[in-house]
Amino acid sequence: MSDSPARHLNLAGASNFRDVGGYPARNDRRVRWRQIFRSNHLGHLTDGDIEVVRGLGVRSAFDFRGRIERAEALCGMAEITVHSLPVEPTVVAALRAIAATGTPLSTVHATEVMRDSYRSYVQQNTPRFRTLFAHLLEDRAPLVIHCTAGKDRTGFACALILHTLGVSDQAISEDYLLTNRFYRRDPSASSDLPDDVKQVLGSVQTSFLAAAFEAIDADYGDLENYLRDGLGLGAAERAELEARYLVA
Repeated sequence: MSDSPARHLNLAGASNFRDVGGYPARNDRRVRWRQIFRSNHLGHLTDGDIEVVRGLGVRSAFDFRGRIERAEALCGMAEITVHSLPVEPTVVAALRAIAATGTPLSTVHATEVMRDSYRSYVQQNTPRFRTLFAHLLEDRAPLVIHCTAGKDRTGFACALILHTLGVSDQAISEDYLLTNRFYRRDPSASSDLPDDVKQVLGSVQTSFLAAAFEAIDADYGDLENYLRDGLGLGAAERAELEARYLVA
């Protein structure tokens, strides 16, 4: 729709700040615009960015960064209540461990380590995502979900939200892949990894997200069981989420 709000907000200090609204959902409804945003971290917002975010009415942030990541770039808006849901990063350490054996790192290693990290969201970090949904059931204000790049931990969280609201797999995948269009890797976040490996780490692939949902199927049987048993979303909770975040 040509009169829909902009999905991507081109902030100077947060390249991947996006609205997850507008997608067709269950029972011919759509996800409400300007309620749930996703982003990379909010530690480098400019004064102009702050005015934009303030104008959106954002009052809560759900931060999936690990403890050290968060300490290095705290949210620059005092009026936003930050809820820390730490999912500690594992990818760089895993790649360095491979390199330490004398094995030259390749994009194949990077892809599989990324897939392993997504599996860990389900296998080791489900309580963090369960807490996110508990907050979504309590907080009516516009909110933002983020991690460091806003692509992996945030991408999985937003995929779960959209699935819960009945958004199609295709639309969820398209939303997830928008990171490859908008995310600008922080040039100061250098590492000793090869450039082609860093390129994999700085992007998203459908196989990454698929690995998380494969882990859901393996551990819970299917997504419906995971929503109920892993995330605590029974029929009443799902109906409440739909009432809050869907519109005719």
